[in-house]
Parts: sequence; structure tokens; C-alpha cells
Amino acid sequence: MERIWLKRYPAGVPETIDPNHFNSVVDIFEQSIEAYGDRTAYVNMDHEMSFHELDAETKKFAAYLQGKGLKKGDAVAVMMPNLLQYPVALFGILRAGMTVVNVNPLYTPRELKHQLSDAKCKGIVILDNFAHTLEKVIDDLDLPHVILTSIGDLLPAPKRWIVNFVVKYVKRMVPSYRLANTVQFNDALAKGAKQKYTRPEMSGDDLAFLQYTGGTTGLAKGAMLSHRNMVANLEQCSAVFAPLVNDGEETIITALPLYHIFALTVNCLTFMKHGGKNILITNPRDMPGFVKELSKHPFSMISGVNTLFNGLLNTEGFKDLDFSHLKIAMGGGMAVQKAVAERWERATKSRLLEGYGLTECSPVVTVNPTDIEHYNGTIGIPLPSTDVRVVDSDTGEEVAQGEVGELQVRGPQVMVGYLNRPEETEKVMRGEWFMTGDIGLMDEQGFFKIVDRKKDMILVSGFNVYPNEIEDVIAEHEKVLEVAAVGVPHDSSGEAVKIFVVRKDDSLTERELIDFARENLTGYKVPKFVEFRKELPKTNVGKILRRELRDEEEAKAKQTS
Repeated sequence: MERIWLKRYPAGVPETIDPNHFNSVVDIFEQSIEAYGDRTAYVNMDHEMSFHELDAETKKFAAYLQGKGLKKGDAVAVMMPNLLQYPVALFGILRAGMTVVNVNPLYTPRELKHQLSDAKCKGIVILDNFAHTLEKVIDDLDLPHVILTSIGDLLPAPKRWIVNFVVKYVKRMVPSYRLANTVQFNDALAKGAKQKYTRPEMSGDDLAFLQYTGGTTGLAKGAMLSHRNMVANLEQCSAVFAPLVNDGEETIITALPLYHIFALTVNCLTFMKHGGKNILITNPRDMPGFVKELSKHPFSMISGVNTLFNGLLNTEGFKDLDFSHLKIAMGGGMAVQKAVAERWERATKSRLLEGYGLTECSPVVTVNPTDIEHYNGTIGIPLPSTDVRVVDSDTGEEVAQGEVGELQVRGPQVMVGYLNRPEETEKVMRGEWFMTGDIGLMDEQGFFKIVDRKKDMILVSGFNVYPNEIEDVIAEHEKVLEVAAVGVPHDSSGEAVKIFVVRKDDSLTERELIDFARENLTGYKVPKFVEFRKELPKTNVGKILRRELRDEEEAKAKQTS
């Protein structure tokens, strides 16, 4: 295939990378410890942890797990927000040769039970704020090792005691629970310090992560991501960002949770390789608190999703921050809206680079080159050693340049497959090609643009309508804070467009919005229905859940039929 995007690579970005350059993620971790030892690796709640300290703590945790009889390849879950304990647990599990199973702390008991049993987890590191969820399903699981931690555990005394006391007894953020045979995280570290850590032999074929995905449409599937997958994506991201990165000098804001594959690869792993300082934001939904935290650090990089960037732009004090060190913002996880990107660039005087990825691709597939001057509405160009093609969903044949079809991806970052689900793996793989389920096109320079998810597409009188386009237009209205577009049943057209809007200004009316849409959209794309809401349903990383809105509408339609 002709890789026309290669002509658009900035100087110094290679066409290919070697996915076998390192045997494992642990090799890269150990190299970083050696290179950046005394530099700060992580900051959380004003406490810094150096690479040397991270080395010592992760070795203790790895030794503890080995001392408990867990073996190479065993799955260990981590269930907490962004705290210093996260990287300690994460790299400790990897250094023990085991597989990390990242768990969303907001899971229901049903979701938690499914994931822990499906992955056959032998242990879990869980924040006590969520222990009550585990209590409800622990009797149904074969989970011999439960390690509990509290928010302030890795802070120095007396701050540790104060934080844990306030969280538990003043703010009452820890619901009561009863779990037998648990171990406290700090006790595990203390025991590990007295035991011998044995570094296991690791290869690229060993599983590094079981990253669950697809739970919004049924039971979540565990994407098996090998060390080779993760090393490949690390090397790819590193190659792309290299023109902007000064090793050992960057400060990156990590507001997206580390259990999310985007933050895990881009923030935690890639910037670990480059000796970056990760500022861990435990609760980014507290926007005033988030802005206050940003004011303390001369940050040079930040990653986020559209709703996070939009939230910051609408928070008092954000525009007054010092952005003189900021090189780029990296947007992913969902489409970045044009209105948000342009406001971001005006406010920060820096670029917002949109990229695209999927859990099954470790996750990054494409990203905009670092030398673009302004947001361009595309997801950029494929990473080194990555091929992307656009095919007809029905025939599987490649379509002409500029035509719309399903995106397929080939590269060393594509997963091994779904755990215990060969038939599901077969559904998404065509030889080496992974079928993304996303609808897009490629322009004459090799830049790709996502039109929408196949399942989100709205069919109005036989015409394809893509929610992203509707949302982009409506978001440009000065009185709109957030918007989601879905298809709803309609007698004459099959489906009609309905938008759900959070207002920035309460004077905004339905008529005003529809008139605005008519000025900017073809007739069949103009929303027929408008519903104002105080907030929109979102995932824990801020992606708007169109599915929930669609489900509500379908339920209403059934009641009235």
C-alpha cells in the first residue's frame, strides 16, 4: 500500500520503529531509573517521588507479591484513582513478571465480579473508598490476596494521618465494609522490604496488561496487550514526540486516570521513558481545585479529552495561568470539537494535537504531527510502523482516497486478541488488520478524519448523519457548554436527530439553536428535537455516553407505542 502520510512526517521522525528494541516494559523502566534517578517521577498532593524512590518501592511490592507465592503471568488488579500508590503497584506487578488488570473504581459489583473472574485475578490492590463494592462479590471470587490502601498512604507523616482521617471521618468518603484476610498497602511494602526480589526473565510475548473494553455494549472483553505491544506503542509515541521533548525536563499533567489506556501509555509510560515529571490529579472533576493545582507547576504537556479541555476553559482562573512552558496538549478518547480546540489555542497560545487510538491498539494509532500550526479537525497521520486503510464495510475492499469507509489498522501495537474469546477476536481481525468499527476517510496528504462510530450513525430518510458533525456545529454556539446528538425513532424519516444540550447561558432557547443549526447544516441534518439538561451522562474519563441517551429515547418510544 502507498503510505502517502510518510511525506508529512516532521524531520527526525522515523518511518519505522523496532518493537523488539526492549524485551519488556520493565527494561525501559529500569533504564529510566538508571538515567533519571534523583529527578522527580511523580507528584501528588504536593508530595514528590523520585525515580530512585519509585525503584525502591516497586521492588518492595514485587518482592511482596513473589513472597506470597504469586507466579510469573498471574493477573493482579489495580482499582484506584490517580495516587502515588498507582505507579508503585503498577510497576511492582510488572517487575514481578505478572499481568496488570486495570479496574475502573466506579464499577458496579456486577462489572467488578465479571472482570476479576474473567481475568482469573489472584490479587487486587484497591482503595478503601471502593472496598464496599468488592465486599458484595468477594464470596463469589477466588481472590486470595486483597491489598487495601487509603488515599494518603504514601504521603509523609503527619500529612498521611491527617489526609486519611479527614477522608474517612470528616468527609465520610469511605463507606463501611467488611473484608477478611486483607493486608494494608504500607504493610505489604514493609514485608517486601525484608524479602528478596528476583527479577524474572521476560519476553515480548508475555502479557503486560489485560485492558478491558466494550463494556457499554455487554460484558467487557479483556484485550491482551503483550510487552511487545506496549513497547511498540511506547517507541512509536516516543518517536513522534521526540522533536518536542527534552529528556528529564518535561512536566506532564496527568488528569485522565491511569487505569485508562490513553493516560497509561502516553503519560505514565512514554514520559517515564523520557524522565518526565507526572503531576497526578486525583479528582479532575473538581475543576477549581484542578486549576489551583495547575497554578503550582510550570507544565509543558497535558493530555485530556474534549470535556476536560472544555471544563478547564469554563473554569474561573484557568485563562490567568502561566502557559509559557506549555508545548502541546494531546487530545484523544473522543472527538475534540473545533470550537473547544480553537478556544484552547487562543487561551493558552499553544497547539492542541488530536490523536486517535483504541484499547486494542495499546492504544495510539494516529496523531497530528508536532509541527502543525493550528487544530485541523483531523486525527492526524499513522504512527511509525503503522498502516491504516479505509474499506467498504460491506465488501471489505479498499475505497478511493477521500471516500468514507471503515478504518482498519495494522501494526505491532495491535493486541494479541481478546482473553478467552476467540470468536470475538475473529470478528474484529482480518488477517493482520484490526477492524476499528470507526467510519472515516483519508485526505490527499494522508491525514485521517473520523466521521463517526458505525453504531452511532443516524439514518435520516436514507441519508447518513454523523453525530460528530452535528455536535461540532452546535458546540460553536456561544451559549452552549456541552452537546450530544443521537438518533431517535421518527414516523416519516425512520430516524431524526435529537440534541441534548447543557447551556452556558439560560437564555438560550430551542428555536435559537435550531435556527443556528439551519444556517450551518443541510436540512436533513438539522435537529428536530432539543432537550436541555443540567449535565450529560459521561464515562469516568469524561466521554459523553450517547448510548445512555439513545437507550432513554428507545425506552420512551416503547412506552408510548
